[in-house]
Amino acid sequence: MRALISNALFILFLSAATVSQANWDPAEAEEQRKKAEAAKAALLEQDPDMQRFFNASVGYVVLPTVGKGGIGIGGARGKGVLYEGGAITATVTMTQLSIGFQWGGQAYSQFIFFEDQATLNTFKQGNYELNAQVSAVAVTLGASADASFEDGMAIFTMAKGGLMYEAAVGGQKFKVSPR
Repeated sequence: MRALISNALFILFLSAATVSQANWDPAEAEEQRKKAEAAKAALLEQDPDMQRFFNASVGYVVLPTVGKGGIGIGGARGKGVLYEGGAITATVTMTQLSIGFQWGGQAYSQFIFFEDQATLNTFKQGNYELNAQVSAVAVTLGASADASFEDGMAIFTMAKGGLMYEAAVGGQKFKVSPR
């Protein structure tokens, strides 16, 4: 049990240390924009009907690459951008810590669509956490056909690579930094 707690604290410390930002860097911002646009293009290529979520939302988050891994204790981290009215308005960093049966590693893109301004405003307050009951839809051709907004949000993930077995419970935490 002591080793489990030590590992959890180490992962949490590592996540916190890598989340801190010095100053806004225009070159990094441009790189984030390019990665987000490439992830969006890949999403629409995979399922063109996803366009309806871009059209219907008041804002959306694109996390081009989320890295996730674990052996018993797991963690995930990704950095992306928030779009409002077609423009990038914030940088978003996602971290996740989970405990439960899990083994392996994977990378995926994550997209979060906001149905209304109130939900988006709550997300933008700085630190936002999704509870463990929130689910994401895996993007495949036609995945968007049955998908809808739930509690003002629609969340999609698109696999990039890796293999991970898990039966774990853990929420995602988002840090939103306005530009």
